[in-house]
Amino acid sequence: MAENCTHDCSSCGEDCPSRSAPRDLKKQPHAMSDIKHVIAVVSGKGGVGKSMTCALLAAASQAKGNVTAVMDADITGPSIPRMFGVHERARGDETGILPCVSGEGVQMMSMNLLLENEEDPVVWRGALISGTVLQFWTDVIWQGVDFMFVDMPPGTGDVPLTLFQSIPLDGIVVVTTPQDLVGMIVSKAINMAQMMNVPILGIVENMSYITCPGCGAKISVFGESVADAIALEHGIPAVAKVPVDRELTLAADGGKIERVKNNYLSAFFDKIAEEVQKNSDK
Repeated sequence: MAENCTHDCSSCGEDCPSRSAPRDLKKQPHAMSDIKHVIAVVSGKGGVGKSMTCALLAAASQAKGNVTAVMDADITGPSIPRMFGVHERARGDETGILPCVSGEGVQMMSMNLLLENEEDPVVWRGALISGTVLQFWTDVIWQGVDFMFVDMPPGTGDVPLTLFQSIPLDGIVVVTTPQDLVGMIVSKAINMAQMMNVPILGIVENMSYITCPGCGAKISVFGESVADAIALEHGIPAVAKVPVDRELTLAADGGKIERVKNNYLSAFFDKIAEEVQKNSDK
């Protein structure tokens, strides 16, 4: 360090090595938190079933004996608590905020758990939204979590960028639908993750098909699948295809996502958990 360094780079003219050193922007979680792995669920656009995917992954993880948490970072469109049947308000004190817990034990924090009325809109600008999401990480006491899933807002704007920079992610799961146009938009989210050096663990194609109730044939209502092609193009290790399933929709709407009979992402979770562990061992 130079002899005349003032420790204030904004006013110091010295050519210190620290001026050119890369800055670590990662935020530490609450001092009482214990979080092993963090996986973000992202999409290039809204309406593709990102929150449903996040909820199914969390339910699969919890069912396999992992302590699981969901951080709902979609501040203006929170839906995670409702899928899990959680409607009470979060509590806390001067120590920190305690997450709410679902019937099966999934810890969660969402904007809807802080509002007086869960149907009230959140009309905030980007900086305030980003700051609130970071508080979910720094101020909430997450207890003994094996896998945390972060339900990201759609797109590649302020909040996803802030989270990519601020939270130590083990990887992301990308959500898409069969349409070619959506595939192009999802590629933007994939490219953003690659720019931020965040591993891409897998891709989930929602509304991939419907099953004929008569003959059992799979019908590609929204076009032929593009998930395998996207995964091959970007070297993504795991792919899952979730059909249009009325029972799944009813379970989500009724707050019973943890008790859904067909969790189509159970085997997919095993694959991405294995990939996370493999990356951790490197």
